[in-house]
Amino acid sequence: MRPLDTNLLLRAYAAGIFPMADSRRARDVYWVEPAMRGILPLDRFHLSRSLAKVVRSDRFAVTADQVFARVIAACAEARQGAQGTWINAQIEQACNELHLRGHAHSVESWQDGALVGGLYGVSLGGAFFGESMFSRARDASKVALAHLVARLKIGGYRLLDCQFLTDHLASLGAIEVSRDTYVGLLGEALGLGAGAGSGVASDWGALDRLAGALPEGADPDDTRTVSGPISGQVIVQLLGQTS
Repeated sequence: MRPLDTNLLLRAYAAGIFPMADSRRARDVYWVEPAMRGILPLDRFHLSRSLAKVVRSDRFAVTADQVFARVIAACAEARQGAQGTWINAQIEQACNELHLRGHAHSVESWQDGALVGGLYGVSLGGAFFGESMFSRARDASKVALAHLVARLKIGGYRLLDCQFLTDHLASLGAIEVSRDTYVGLLGEALGLGAGAGSGVASDWGALDRLAGALPEGADPDDTRTVSGPISGQVIVQLLGQTS
């Protein structure tokens, strides 16, 4: 099994293409470019009153980039027990390498010291490509997604790609757009940087600085730096009016 080249992977994301595998044990990947693409407009995230209450309660302590490898492994495990995972060893290894390069991030939900939910994705320019999420406790992944949306808004991101629209994502504000529309949105998001794959122009760590969640003197662009939990009250305020 040949390693998945991370530079090729970044170029694929910049072109609107992403990899999938047939199963956890599959040796190869194939490339996908859906005719209809799921996206979650950052200004249309549906923060219901019930979800806002859960976020504000800090039932879950939410962090970012604290245990990226554990999150992607948990996502693969969770999906494998459902309809089958598309995250094989190649994709997992490549995303872990992208994380070390600052191009992949995770958001984690904790309860009583245990990892109970989270999500991960790839960051490029002003676009964040949401890859997968998992939940071992009710609302754990929803809270992680709320934190992600707030982080992307504060960090100046333009696009949150969900790949495929599901009923779950639609209930949170996700919509479906045509390939041509998506390519246009992606181009605008990547235009924030000096060029696709040349660095992240948006600011993943802006939320941490705003909330005082980074250790004193820490560099938010250093993937070895982890942020502390961010108050749910801050997230609710950043996401604005609930419905």
